Amino acid sequence: MNPTRREFAKTSVLATAAVAGAPAVLRGRSLNDKIRVGFIGVGNRGSQLLGLFRDNADVDIAALCDVYEPFVLRDYSLVDKRFIASVGGRIPRMGEQLAPYARVKDFRQLLVDKSIDAVCIATPDHWHAIQTIMACQAGKDVYCEKPLTMTIKEGRRMVDVAQETNRIVAVGLNRRGSTLYQHLVKEVQGGKIGRVSVALAGRVSNMFPDGIGTYQPTEPPADFDWDLWLGPRNTRPFQFNIAPYKFRWWSDYSSQMGNWGVHYIDVIRWMIDETAPLAVTSHGSRSLIDDDADIPDTMEVLFEFKSGAILKFSVNEACSGDIIPGHEVELRGTKGNIRAREYSYTVTAADPGQFQTWDKQDIEQQVTLADLLGDPEKREDSTANLVCNFLDCVKSRQTPFCPVEEGHRSTLFALMANIALARQKRLKWDAEKEMFTNDDAANDLLHYEYRSPWTLG
Repeated sequence: MNPTRREFAKTSVLATAAVAGAPAVLRGRSLNDKIRVGFIGVGNRGSQLLGLFRDNADVDIAALCDVYEPFVLRDYSLVDKRFIASVGGRIPRMGEQLAPYARVKDFRQLLVDKSIDAVCIATPDHWHAIQTIMACQAGKDVYCEKPLTMTIKEGRRMVDVAQETNRIVAVGLNRRGSTLYQHLVKEVQGGKIGRVSVALAGRVSNMFPDGIGTYQPTEPPADFDWDLWLGPRNTRPFQFNIAPYKFRWWSDYSSQMGNWGVHYIDVIRWMIDETAPLAVTSHGSRSLIDDDADIPDTMEVLFEFKSGAILKFSVNEACSGDIIPGHEVELRGTKGNIRAREYSYTVTAADPGQFQTWDKQDIEQQVTLADLLGDPEKREDSTANLVCNFLDCVKSRQTPFCPVEEGHRSTLFALMANIALARQKRLKWDAEKEMFTNDDAANDLLHYEYRSPWTLG
């Protein structure tokens, strides 16, 4: 049975003390070898992940943490109607019947619970680094949602701490769990379409004309801890089009490059086996949608690689249509082209250009997930695959499908794009030093000063 609001007020304070006083045998892995998982952030994405972890027989749900009380209590009827009006379907329906679990508002209470083996972090982006680092230092393995960080320096510190503490840290870039993309990576790296010269992807979501709306600052609901939600970011008035979901359109807390761009950039970078660009250029503005958001509604980004390949990504929130009809990424190579999505891909042969004696490549192909799984009725959930892989790695101590280093590398692309847009110039990148080589002001944007008492560990 899920707790009541009155019970939450008591257990949120007492849960930590109860665990700290438990017998030592209860503070380690349970006798049935289940993995005890705590969840930090159980709103929209956190609720989806909670369901996937809960479906796994290897998991005990140990604790839930969120700054919004109804999310921890799993009670939709307690959600402020203004939240529902603002973000609608992004509010989880909840109501799951969970075994008794600790209920806390402050994630630090969860981290001192020595019986918890791993945490799942699905908080706003500006919290990921602090919470992941503190979890590792508390001896927890971590599944962290994408994007990994808000800043490039945060990502490097997360990688270092994971190594220092010998923790498994997996990142929720779900296409890494896709059977089809795992297969396609081998095909591309095996030379299926020759040398890749161009990669294309983008995100289209027409939000014209109202975007996230215009709201006046107001007091947050009494059961929503706005100060804790802000965490390391500067104090500012609450607005219903910031939290709990629309933070993704505010540059202090997220961006659409981080929200969507990192997914497609990650799978392209993976396929063409690139770790970092040589340079990045961005163009865009918020000129067509009149709302409170402060990120571009239209943006074009170009990444240049040492191989000579370029990757072009676009954000389009003031129009409709597909960037790549029927697919999400496209690779163009010297022998042919590939268009792909999670459930299928097509390969077409290249045509000859001027002055060429052309031996047409016999590589025309269409492959579906059903072909690879050997069963037309079988389906898969790539995020569920990531979760299962993470849990397996918690036990085996092997490297997960998307380890923290790979999550950092892909998130770095998205963050570099935002910095290039802010600087309005082509920025050159030193991958070893993780800094720009031609703009000191751009390097000033590799991190920001946290609000006290938060640090980068």
